[in-house]
Amino acid sequence: MVAERGQDGINAVLELTKGGAAKVLEAVGHLPAYEQAVGIVRSGGVISRVGVPQYQNGPIGWSFFGKNTTLTGGPAPVRAHIEQLLPAVLDGTFNPGKVFDRTVSIEDTPQGYAAMDAREALKVMIKP
Repeated sequence: MVAERGQDGINAVLELTKGGAAKVLEAVGHLPAYEQAVGIVRSGGVISRVGVPQYQNGPIGWSFFGKNTTLTGGPAPVRAHIEQLLPAVLDGTFNPGKVFDRTVSIEDTPQGYAAMDAREALKVMIKP
C-alpha cells in the first residue's frame, strides 16, 4: 500500500514492484483510482474492478493493447458471501484487513458515507 496518489502513486508502486503489479484490484470506483490501476499494471497483467464505476469513460485503447492487459470485473458479489463473512467480521473471527479505516454505529451511517465522499475514509464499517 502506498499513500501517494496520481503519478506519484504510480511511480511509487512501479519502484516497489520493479516494473508494475501482475494483478491490480481497483475497488474505489473513481476515475483517478482506475487511472492509477492502469498505470501500475505490468505487461500481461490483470486489472480487476469491483463495485460500480462513478465515471463514464476511462482509458482502454493503447494503454491496454500495448501491454496485453486484461480488464475484468463487475458489481461486487456481496450477496454471495455476506451470510458467511459478515458474522465472522463482526465477532472478530475474520479480520478484513486494512480495507476498513473507520467504524461507525448504524445511527452514524450518514456520517460514514460523508467521510468516504470527502475522502476522509476509504471504507467505513457499520456496526449495529
